[in-house]
Amino acid sequence: MRSGSCPFRALFFLAVLLPAICAAAEKRPFTEGRFEKGELRYINDLPVLIVAGSPEEMGRQKGALTGDVIPSIQDYPKRLLSYAESRSGPDPDREKRLRAMAESLVRQIPEAHRAELRAFAAQAKLEGQWDLGIMGNVLTDIYRGGFACSSIIVDAEHSTTGGPLFGRNLDFYTLGLIDDYSLVTVHRPTGKHAFATIGYPGLFGCVSGMNDAGLALAVHEVWFSRDKATMFNPKGVPYTFCFRRILEECATVEEAEKMIRATERTTLLNLAVCDRKSAAVFEMTPKTVAVRGGEGGLCLCTNHFRTDELATITLCFRYRALARAYDQLPMSVADVAERLNQVNMNKLTVHSMVFEPAPLILNLALAPPAPASAKPMKKLELEPLFKP
Repeated sequence: MRSGSCPFRALFFLAVLLPAICAAAEKRPFTEGRFEKGELRYINDLPVLIVAGSPEEMGRQKGALTGDVIPSIQDYPKRLLSYAESRSGPDPDREKRLRAMAESLVRQIPEAHRAELRAFAAQAKLEGQWDLGIMGNVLTDIYRGGFACSSIIVDAEHSTTGGPLFGRNLDFYTLGLIDDYSLVTVHRPTGKHAFATIGYPGLFGCVSGMNDAGLALAVHEVWFSRDKATMFNPKGVPYTFCFRRILEECATVEEAEKMIRATERTTLLNLAVCDRKSAAVFEMTPKTVAVRGGEGGLCLCTNHFRTDELATITLCFRYRALARAYDQLPMSVADVAERLNQVNMNKLTVHSMVFEPAPLILNLALAPPAPASAKPMKKLELEPLFKP
């Protein structure tokens, strides 16, 4: 009787205990903890930082709860520029030129965000590295490094959930330095919309995010424009901070468009935007803002302009692959995730996500290993996290 029970014990171990042991053994680069109104914890194995209050309070909370990892990732801007030099050849003036470009943008960063950054640096004891923090936050405005991203938005009528679905791959070079440090940050700023961003410690703007009104957005770089706009406008607002402001202050696609048109822009970009009722892609340059909506239930976006005002080259294998989703409408969250995996950029695809604006749910997969889109997405219910 006892010997016959051994296989059952083995099965029990494999089915119940082993997954728990493996989960516990997963690498967790962040230390859970609390500081003032802030908290860092893992939810469904996703690292989530929650901060609240004034800019200074949120900066202190970020510094106390994530400042310990900054020494591990602070060389990323320099490493990325070195990588660029290895691809394009030596340029002895590159660093000096880029630093001057970065400095030209500092005064356009919203004061609340600068205050948060200063408080973060002081709390994390990084006071002497202000220029490094600025470079890290405006790097995407001044260096166009061949990043490639993809988005697919399914409207509510063509979704199996009854609400819109917004899928997005973030593709860029991590250089093996920041791979382990992806982070969901939930902000509860005083007097503004609560919102969540998917990024890294020390990144104060937004490249992917959603707020408590169900407004979600994702940025995509572009390199060619019909309006012949300059690739860099030193008088523009660094775009990740502009997009953070949208989440802080806007509730609809229309309000987001109004803010973008009223803001001086630094460079060429696509911004895919979705609320609970509509979706659009804002194609923008320092000279022009053009808008295109969805068609036939889908709104698609990669790294080129498609409007008459701005389009040049429109060939993109990822865009064509996303367009094949018309054949599988209506789509579920799993369908959108699979479509994102079909356009992954291998090691560049470090975040893959599906926003559900109606119930305020984020479905998220993070590298490593890359591509993140090949991993099962984990659900994060944002609505309770947005509430004090």
